[in-house]
Amino acid sequence: MNDEAAEFLKIAKDYQLGTLETEAPHPFTVSLSHLAHDDLREAVRLMHLADVLALQKFEQLAAPLEDLATSIGQTLEAGRRVFLCGCGATGRLSLSLEIFGRKGILPVAEPERIVAFMAGGDLALIKAIEAFEDHPEYGARQLESLGFADGDLLISTTEGGETPFVIGATERATELSSNPPWFLYCNPDAQLSASVERSRRVLNNPKIRKYCLAVGPMAITGSTRMQASTVLMAAVGFAFLHAGNPTAAPGEPRRLLAMTRGVTNQFLIPFIQEESAIYQRGGHVLYESNRFGITVVTDTTERAPTFSLAPFENQTDPDQPASWCHFIMPDQPNALAAWHALLGRAPRTLDWPGIESTAGTQALSCYDFSANLLKHRLRRLGPEDHELFVIEGEGDAVRFHLGDHDTILRLPEMTEFHRHLIVKMALNIHSTLVMGRMGRYVDNLMTFVKPSNNKLIDRAARYVQILMERRTGFRPDYETTVRALFDVRKTLKIGEPVVLRTLEKMMATTAAPIVLSIAT
Repeated sequence: MNDEAAEFLKIAKDYQLGTLETEAPHPFTVSLSHLAHDDLREAVRLMHLADVLALQKFEQLAAPLEDLATSIGQTLEAGRRVFLCGCGATGRLSLSLEIFGRKGILPVAEPERIVAFMAGGDLALIKAIEAFEDHPEYGARQLESLGFADGDLLISTTEGGETPFVIGATERATELSSNPPWFLYCNPDAQLSASVERSRRVLNNPKIRKYCLAVGPMAITGSTRMQASTVLMAAVGFAFLHAGNPTAAPGEPRRLLAMTRGVTNQFLIPFIQEESAIYQRGGHVLYESNRFGITVVTDTTERAPTFSLAPFENQTDPDQPASWCHFIMPDQPNALAAWHALLGRAPRTLDWPGIESTAGTQALSCYDFSANLLKHRLRRLGPEDHELFVIEGEGDAVRFHLGDHDTILRLPEMTEFHRHLIVKMALNIHSTLVMGRMGRYVDNLMTFVKPSNNKLIDRAARYVQILMERRTGFRPDYETTVRALFDVRKTLKIGEPVVLRTLEKMMATTAAPIVLSIAT
């Protein structure tokens, strides 16, 4: 008997989220894995269309932006701080917004008044801190450790609306401050209330202000790093942009929609082809950007959990596999200097007893994207194995340069915050289609998803059920699927697809097993 599987099954009903809109397959991208190989122009068009449709829905949901902007403005005027909280992709967007405030991209007179944190601390920006998001008490503890006090405002973002860490922080904020927190999420209230008790508790709490941004399914099923995180980042950023004039905030989604429609992203095609060709021949890519550093870091690091790639490596561990792509700041002399340059402040780590080795200061210093990174990787991999992908530019120009490909994207008549949003959407399309060409999903299902927390265990099990039904007409029961998934997970190697390996195991027990073609 698999004890881990049995323990999960006891609580599985709290994480069975297949009925939520953010977990549904997008109807426009059901053939995306095939289009990534056969018709990149159409693949880019459909992914761009998915962004446009999400922003159209955002425009219809814009009215609460005025109240959110008012809350931010009143908090800052009173001399208090605005805290931003998230987990995974929403944690990275929270940190991004703080960085934008520190760099003047968002108009905050005193940048120290914005304090962002994500599950696992700053190191979680580039390295998953396993299972942190499943603990509401960790969210409350991180909030308290940063000095959150009466009068301070917490803005929590969670794409699904059900992340325990974020809910824990939000509920604790109601106890510590008379300034009611905001809770932003991307699933309809009725779905959350019917499916998830912890979400129902938040929705029914009169001390929490809610903002539902349900903008439909993701271009890759369940990959909320894409459309959901885009609208959440935009919403909070627009509220900051107009904290001094809140009535102007609800007009921003329409403006962003018009800008997005004007950038088709077809310029990405040669870059998608080039980067995937580099990986196919065993090479690696180093991304460099000062201007768009946090936006580039976010996209490159989110590839690891989404597609089961090796993450940015600990430079003190020579046995750790090298990540396919890595971010680099070659002007910085060492790891801590690079972290400081990226964040605009000293990094915040979690030196708590028991987790300091994975989330503490010493652990963070081992993740180096300074000039030393190139030295480390050249020693391990050799100079012929690396290509530099530069994303820079000045003014309204954003330059993309990789190998022989060089394109300048003009983004006039918009703020720098809008440019970051446009670049984010472009990079999401780029990385997703690169991974499609590398066989890292099937149709539009994340078959390489890494089941590192309860929500992702459920997601992986659902995908096995869906694919089994497509191939055999038979949908296996949930418990059998979960037990097979846990058995496979024990022996899974980095880079292997847990969904497809589990499917293979289950197909082998059928009367007529079907051979699967799995790209690795």
